[in-house]
Amino acid sequence: MTTPERSTDLRRATDIWPLVHAERVALSADLADLTDRQWATRSLSADLTVREVLAHLTAAASLTPVRWLAGVIRCRFDFDKQVAMRLAQHLGATPADTLARFRQVVISTTKPPLPVVAMLGEAVVHGEDIRRPLGVRRDYPVATLTRLADYYQGSDLVVLAKGRIGGLRLVAADGPFATGSGPLVSGATLALIMAMTGRTLYCEELDGDGVAVLRERCAAARP
Repeated sequence: MTTPERSTDLRRATDIWPLVHAERVALSADLADLTDRQWATRSLSADLTVREVLAHLTAAASLTPVRWLAGVIRCRFDFDKQVAMRLAQHLGATPADTLARFRQVVISTTKPPLPVVAMLGEAVVHGEDIRRPLGVRRDYPVATLTRLADYYQGSDLVVLAKGRIGGLRLVAADGPFATGSGPLVSGATLALIMAMTGRTLYCEELDGDGVAVLRERCAAARP
């Protein structure tokens, strides 16, 4: 028997998947004409290139809970090792291969044991990890970003976000998102999301007495 809580979770997942797919489609289009040099550009995510981050997104969209667990066991619970292993599996021989593999999972609803909204976070945050160094801009729907910001403000699952913004008041200048109390951090919803997830660069786009604190917390740990 399906409980009311389970039914609500299923409806939320159904609502969020189209947002995930839309972000994947947009990213695929933005990367269609990259040169080999651009594919080798360092992303905002650790030491990964643009191409490697895209392979990571493909891996996440190809990984069932069972396969995820099998990989964790194979890597002896070294989660970073498993991420690297899965990335290598989906990189392909050339950048064209990498993009083709990503396009195959654009409308996938496969995921590791994570909330669906975390997959939206993967698409948006890693999409920015790729776009920003390339100078590519996306006009994200504010409703999509607000939903994601609401998730990150209350979660430290996979990505430290809730802990990073503790004791600060975040207010979006372009949408309804607001959370917390304390010194103010204000700016575009996208910049707030990227700062919440540890991207120090986006702190330059934020205003308020709490920005210095948030910048210091972002710098303390690489995304």
